[in-house]
Amino acid sequence: MKYLLGIDLGSGSVKATLIDRYGHHAADASSEYPTHYPQAGWAEQDPQDWYRAAVRTLRQLIGSFAFDPADIEALTVDAATHTAVLLDADHRPLANAIFWTDQRSAAQAAWLNTHVRDLLRNQTFNTATSVWTLPQFMWLKDHQPEQLDKTHLVLFAKDYLRYCLTGDLATDRIDAMGSLFYDAAGQRWSPELVALAGLKADCLPTVREPTDPAGTVSVQAAADTGLAAGTPVFTGMTDTAMELVASGTVALGQSAVKLATAGRFYAISDTPCLNPYLINYQYIIPGTWYPGAATKASASSFRWYRDAFADNLVCPDGRNAYTLLDEAAAGVAPGSEGLIFHPYLMGELTPYNDASLRGSFVGVTMRHRQAHFTRAVLEGVAYSLRDCYEVLSSEGLAPDAARIIGGGAKSPLWRGILADVLGIPLDKPVHDDSSFGAAMVAGVGCGLFKSVEDAAARCARIESRTEPDAARHACYDKHIQRYRKIHDALAPIYQEDYPIE
Repeated sequence: MKYLLGIDLGSGSVKATLIDRYGHHAADASSEYPTHYPQAGWAEQDPQDWYRAAVRTLRQLIGSFAFDPADIEALTVDAATHTAVLLDADHRPLANAIFWTDQRSAAQAAWLNTHVRDLLRNQTFNTATSVWTLPQFMWLKDHQPEQLDKTHLVLFAKDYLRYCLTGDLATDRIDAMGSLFYDAAGQRWSPELVALAGLKADCLPTVREPTDPAGTVSVQAAADTGLAAGTPVFTGMTDTAMELVASGTVALGQSAVKLATAGRFYAISDTPCLNPYLINYQYIIPGTWYPGAATKASASSFRWYRDAFADNLVCPDGRNAYTLLDEAAAGVAPGSEGLIFHPYLMGELTPYNDASLRGSFVGVTMRHRQAHFTRAVLEGVAYSLRDCYEVLSSEGLAPDAARIIGGGAKSPLWRGILADVLGIPLDKPVHDDSSFGAAMVAGVGCGLFKSVEDAAARCARIESRTEPDAARHACYDKHIQRYRKIHDALAPIYQEDYPIE
């Protein structure tokens, strides 16, 4: 049997998924690595941790599944956009990578939107926020210029991991767009925006298609990981695009909503959408885009809540804390008896682009118990995604149904709440993990699948559909109005130099 391998460099772990030639899941493994928070509002990761986690993951995968690594026909790597690695002349990282949740460059992002807004919109089709690489580099130029002075080459997260496996130094056009200094209209690095980043033009990698060849697994990487030396590797792309492929969201008009570390709502389109609260990326299928709206803390809000308020929860019968929290929250009526949570734990993107916003529970009474707070967290994230949905709707991109992806989609309760808040059916794919999509893209690269559409037809399957309830949808329509009024009341307080320490 021949196999395809996808490797996802996630927000806190590396996951590898092996699929067979017919699109069936064969095996997977994962290994965690840390995020560092050296100051309030900062978030960094050590690029060398990524490779160490990949080595552990691949050795675990190979050791737990009876197959010959030489039977892997191809592999591809993915990761989130925006996270850049600065390399010295020997291609070693100069420092930790600024992670995309880092907020230190909010002032630089505001400067960009004030002074070069038209240039950004005409070349990148996007608006600056602190998640993008360009304002992060501008912050480095202002505060740590020695890092940029020593930089020989810039790679993005998945490209650095692929470099460790192959020695290949390049990126793809989707990850390039995540920098905010790539001219997507002209398909080149933008001289004007690169200069603002404080970079030399020769520091930037070659830009390829996601399915282009990117070398083979090196002898050293084979010794480290257990992979076979010479295994073909393809360039890859961002994790969200891989998730869309895995879920079968490949046709114009299709949409997907994502409950992961961040929340996303995407629609496949034949053009970008020049709305300042939408993010635009080209898609792997030529001539298509996936404009999307984003909320910063989606499933990460639930994880934060679990860690902060349910860390002592006893989990019998092998069930995890999330399952127990869900079961209790299911007994609370929609609206959580007036308790409202705002998931602005790291500021917010759509529809505010406001890094100063903070999370809150509002409306607490003596009646509220843990189950109410749990349900309020799930509902608050759903309200934020409803904001995303309405921005897409204002641009004519609202779907009649959407595929629901990400770790949070495993919760039937959360799927039901989100369907009721949005008022549309949600289809859960059998597989939506970006590492599964990366394996599919590897199959396109090596010619096993004729196209991305062919890969989706052969590999993507729907597991279940969650229909909205009309009465609950009407109830949530009332609660989301209060949710928005509370935002409007609190936002000025946070914007008055409210401390983040």
